[in-house]
Amino acid sequence: MGEFTLELNDDQKQVRDWLHGFAADVMRPAAAEWDEREETPWPIIQEAAKLGIYSLDFYAQQFFDPTGLGIPMAMEELFWGDAGIALSIVGTGLAAVGVLANGTEEQIGTWVPQMYGDANDVKVAAFCSSEPDAGSDVASMRTRAVYDEATDEWVLNGTKTWATNGGIANVHVVVAVVDAELGSRGHASFIVPPNTPGLSQGQKFQKHGIRASHTAEVVLEDVRIPGHCLLGGKEKLDERLARAREKARAGGGERVKNAAMATFEASRPAVGAMAVGTARAAYEVALDYAKTRVQFGRPIIENQGVAFQLADMATQIDAARLLVWRASWMATAGKPFTAAEGSMSKLYASEVAKQVTAQAIQILGGNGYTREYPVERMHRDAAIYTIFEGTSEIQRMVISRAIAK
Repeated sequence: MGEFTLELNDDQKQVRDWLHGFAADVMRPAAAEWDEREETPWPIIQEAAKLGIYSLDFYAQQFFDPTGLGIPMAMEELFWGDAGIALSIVGTGLAAVGVLANGTEEQIGTWVPQMYGDANDVKVAAFCSSEPDAGSDVASMRTRAVYDEATDEWVLNGTKTWATNGGIANVHVVVAVVDAELGSRGHASFIVPPNTPGLSQGQKFQKHGIRASHTAEVVLEDVRIPGHCLLGGKEKLDERLARAREKARAGGGERVKNAAMATFEASRPAVGAMAVGTARAAYEVALDYAKTRVQFGRPIIENQGVAFQLADMATQIDAARLLVWRASWMATAGKPFTAAEGSMSKLYASEVAKQVTAQAIQILGGNGYTREYPVERMHRDAAIYTIFEGTSEIQRMVISRAIAK
């Protein structure tokens, strides 16, 4: 396992520059159009697939980077390009992580490739956890999965919400309750294969930001899936539920890991990297503007009020990146998040993205408030980072519990 380092190696620099070129040349010129259209940018996803960016192989290479920096580096560059388009490109990854975190080797090999398709026929996948009455409170989940022993099938019923690629996905990963008495410990994850009867798209949300990314409800009405679509298998689930019931009878004890939370824990530093990319993009626009915008006979960057804002922005972005890199390295090195370092990285980077994009608008003044400049869109996009995959309030709760032990 590699030691923690702040220096990218030559291979990583080459990948970074390649992604930066795609973000600058393909994503940015199309960002405003797809934001206005509020549609999935299929042509850009297909272009990413042709180049090898939207593929299982690419993400596997970054995921297994021994330094842990492959994924955060990739996320930062793509989200520097545009958050909405980038989320359309990487959104499938959350479903893939759900399978990687909970599935068997056979399930991983079977379903993850189907999530991406190929360069000639791209597909997307959706991870479905949140519900209308169960967002951060996963213990309130109502979607049920009941095992039909006679046919070796699971029957799913319920409604999921806020699902990236929900309803348009080739493969849906659904978290459902299998034992309501166990609360969040009685959850399991399931694969819903393509074209399964009973799964439909509900409301498609019109969002404040990341509008090029499809977000919708997923409705499950007597969805029957084969027994082998339970991630991890029934034997493993039965053993886990038995331990949970025994601990419950004994009055608590060690917490049993929840299927949805395992996915979120693995992805939090990556979300932090997304936020860093958006913040960096807004900072660079503001910096360039401050150097060229002349007021009272001199560039506004020569005014201390503006220069100090930019100094704070640069410092905050670097600090956020360092937290993300540390958490990513720790996860790859197998070091436990004893102080909730993954949540720290997501919390701080998310808050920085909101602050930096707001400051960028202020530096651009009236121009920053218009759609002629991209910081207005970046500010709208940044709002999501403090909400999805665990709100800032949830991250603070996780961190406070960790440091109180």
